[in-house]
Amino acid sequence: SPSANSYLCSLGGQSKCSLLCFLAALQLLRYCIHIVASLHIALTTTHSMLALRHLARRTAARTLATSTNSRTWKVYLSGEIHSDWREVIGDGVAQRNLPVTIDAPNTSHEDSDDCGAIILGDEEKRPNYDNKGARLNLIRTRTLIDDADVVVVRFGDKYRQWNAAFDAGYATAKGKALVTLHPPGVSHMLKEVNATALAVCEDASQVVDVLDYVITGALPAPRDGPGFKTMMERQGAGNPNPGG
Repeated sequence: SPSANSYLCSLGGQSKCSLLCFLAALQLLRYCIHIVASLHIALTTTHSMLALRHLARRTAARTLATSTNSRTWKVYLSGEIHSDWREVIGDGVAQRNLPVTIDAPNTSHEDSDDCGAIILGDEEKRPNYDNKGARLNLIRTRTLIDDADVVVVRFGDKYRQWNAAFDAGYATAKGKALVTLHPPGVSHMLKEVNATALAVCEDASQVVDVLDYVITGALPAPRDGPGFKTMMERQGAGNPNPGG
């Protein structure tokens, strides 16, 4: 108290008064440290509880997705035929035991070119020759796209796949779930096509991850690495400015 401080100062002089002030400041510092530590524990506990609650909701949702999803999904793989992307998707689906059937166009370039002339008779002029083959191939592609749940269209960076663009447009017009797949270098040329896609992938493994999530609710490791943080972790739960 003030009277006690004056009394000590009169007895011990300025040094004892300074010591008392120092001890009082030290006590105040200890009190502040205690308050900060308590707040840190409270915030950490709250954050941990929110994270656990979020994880529990995700786990419950995944369990529900897996237990209620008994359908077999039909996936049509359209587009580029010069690489093994279809095999990568097929192997990934099989390894994860996903309930998926995969269909595709005739991937033999020669057969798809020559089928009309071989089956229906030769044509001297190239447009007529191609037209016969295209119409036969359209029986397959149109039927399988109409029957598909998901249509994946792959665009390579070497060939101009006009037929792939047509398949993407047809699938969109039919209300199919469209997934595009292409290297980043052709994103600009495909911006209008990608604008209609529900997912845009850069490699075939991402398509498998998309199918796995849609069907079972399972999520892979973040594509951006272990430093990835969810928006809730970055901005906090109940963020008043979710667009910030």
